[in-house]
Amino acid sequence: MKALADPDNALSRGLAAIRVKFQVPESFPQEVLAAADQAAQRAPTDHADRTALPFVTLDPAASTDLDQAFAIERAGNDILLHYAIADVAWFVDDGGIIDAEAWRRGTTLYLPDGKAGLYPPALSEGAASLLPAGPRPAVVFTVRVAPDGGVRLDGAERAIIQSRAKLAYDSVRDQDLPPDFAELSARIHAAEARRGAVRVDPPEQQVEAVEGDGYALTFRPLLASEESNAALSLACNLAIADALFAHQTGLFRVMAEPNAGAIARLRLTAHAFRLDWPRAMSLKDYERTLDPADPTQAAFMLAIRRAGQGASYTPYAAGVTPWHSAMAATYAHATAPLRRLADRYVVRATLAIANGQPVPQVVAEAFPRLPKVMARADALSGQIDRAVIDLAEAVMLQGRAGEDFAAIVTDVTDRDTRFQLRDLPIVARTRMTGAAPGDAVQLRLTSADTEAGTIAFEPA
Repeated sequence: MKALADPDNALSRGLAAIRVKFQVPESFPQEVLAAADQAAQRAPTDHADRTALPFVTLDPAASTDLDQAFAIERAGNDILLHYAIADVAWFVDDGGIIDAEAWRRGTTLYLPDGKAGLYPPALSEGAASLLPAGPRPAVVFTVRVAPDGGVRLDGAERAIIQSRAKLAYDSVRDQDLPPDFAELSARIHAAEARRGAVRVDPPEQQVEAVEGDGYALTFRPLLASEESNAALSLACNLAIADALFAHQTGLFRVMAEPNAGAIARLRLTAHAFRLDWPRAMSLKDYERTLDPADPTQAAFMLAIRRAGQGASYTPYAAGVTPWHSAMAATYAHATAPLRRLADRYVVRATLAIANGQPVPQVVAEAFPRLPKVMARADALSGQIDRAVIDLAEAVMLQGRAGEDFAAIVTDVTDRDTRFQLRDLPIVARTRMTGAAPGDAVQLRLTSADTEAGTIAFEPA
């Protein structure tokens, strides 16, 4: 889930039920917390001093688990991105109690009212987080970005860094950022366009009180600072993926193109939203025309994300080129080790090969095991995200039972019929005899349960 803001706590009771249903951990076992407190005291000894580099972080204002910091400098026509990643492995022993708990969790789980972290706060929001409170250990990747946006990993080292500032997306000013920040981002985005990449970044969904009584789901488009910052992470991940693949090792993020059935449903969804998607235009080309500031197009961007076959992880395999269709490239996850288990191992492998060393055996042995663990964690995260969206839809429709809604049939199965409401970003399911994809119908809302997070319709 990108985010679902709930400033008025309209979802609070339903979120409590979701936490119980999906067994979202409230905290960590006491022995894990104690081990994290002890690990947080470790003084770095294998790290170069890079505190002279002017690193800064850029995140949501409230974030305290900061995985990344960056410094940027010119090198002739190239730009050097020094991308510091939290050195989680310095604090977490292989096979130790913190490591075992992280393998059980796989990823940080996010809900509108808080998160269940991958690591205890003493590490994720303290000693390992790249906060400006003091020097922090990190793995610094130096990525060379060419004028055409091509990226190459120039080096990697363990280093002590000092963040100069904790910048926030909604308040950062151009003068707060390195001089070449915008140029670097522009190069990466231009290279994406040339590759034919399409990264669907739907806007943030928000539950807002409406005048009178009730709530509505609205959309907040990504800020320019968010999109530019994402380009830095992308540049690092692409460079790392290329380096790993060249050394015939690693763990990669892959994603197939949406299949024909998904694209057919999306065309019907676009029709339901009264969007003009020319028949001869591909999904990728149409995605590039969408404006996240338009609520209807924003809702369709969410529909595209949900329609995909989903990304997964795969270890290096001889003779196979791992491919991520949205990135139109070989791609890896390395830049969020505080939030994703797999990143810690990708970082360690890249650090080794960049310095002419063999990949540690424990890392190489982890790569074949990680896809299953991460798939389980991603599935749980996806189920929670879907439950939160269902809850938000129920809150939005609360008190409207008995109303009729215009809809378009997008899919028919043996079990039920799926509909896209024409005027709300809601997908509904019910049984309807004789319905066919593309049919325009009227649905009547029969219930909206804000505690169970369910809505129910019937043919009107």
